[in-house]
Amino acid sequence: MPTDTPRSAPSAAPQSAEAAYVALKRDLVRGHYAPAEKLLMNELKARYAIGVGPLREALTRLVGERLVTSVNQRGYRVAPMSFNELEALYDARAELEGLLAKLAIERGDDAWEAAILAAAHRLSRVSELHSGDDMLDLWDARHQALHAAIVDGCGCPPLLQARAALFDQAQRYRHLWLHQTVFSTEALAAKRVEHAELVERVLARDAEGAAGALRDHLLTPVAIIQRRLAERGWA
Repeated sequence: MPTDTPRSAPSAAPQSAEAAYVALKRDLVRGHYAPAEKLLMNELKARYAIGVGPLREALTRLVGERLVTSVNQRGYRVAPMSFNELEALYDARAELEGLLAKLAIERGDDAWEAAILAAAHRLSRVSELHSGDDMLDLWDARHQALHAAIVDGCGCPPLLQARAALFDQAQRYRHLWLHQTVFSTEALAAKRVEHAELVERVLARDAEGAAGALRDHLLTPVAIIQRRLAERGWA
């Protein structure tokens, strides 16, 4: 299993607020900073090669995304993590995903079905295990694309926006599961079976069956994440 990128490695060149935001968010999601850890401005400036003004802009955005908390205008900390938040986020995601799948099955057309098949095929092609973050990024990007293809047929932008917001809030928890799953041949094989069964139900227009399968599929990581949180002492 790969190790985390060394925290002391700074950026090679000065970054914009947008680039620093992207890099810091990635580090937060990937657990380079522990929950509730104080984010020291001098260390952040060095790591992301950025001035105080743009750095504060990036941190403010991350506060809005609940990845960072502001401490009485005296600094910033990584947002805490908890079992309660984990369970609430995953329950909300599972319920909403099931609803979106039902709507998509009712409203989806031939192009929607074709997009699902294409996304499922691309995900199934990720079969070789490699070390490092590239493998994790590739599998997860294709994994997310399959799930997005399924719900895109719902035709309801506000619900899709709510889905995206929940996904953002769950990213730190998801990464604990991804790291446990993507580098395990057995876990990946099990996910392949789950995805094949899910796609079969969706394309068969089995709304109730697909919604139930999606809920079970999305809740499976919870127990794994709980163990990882306990192992790290993060909850």
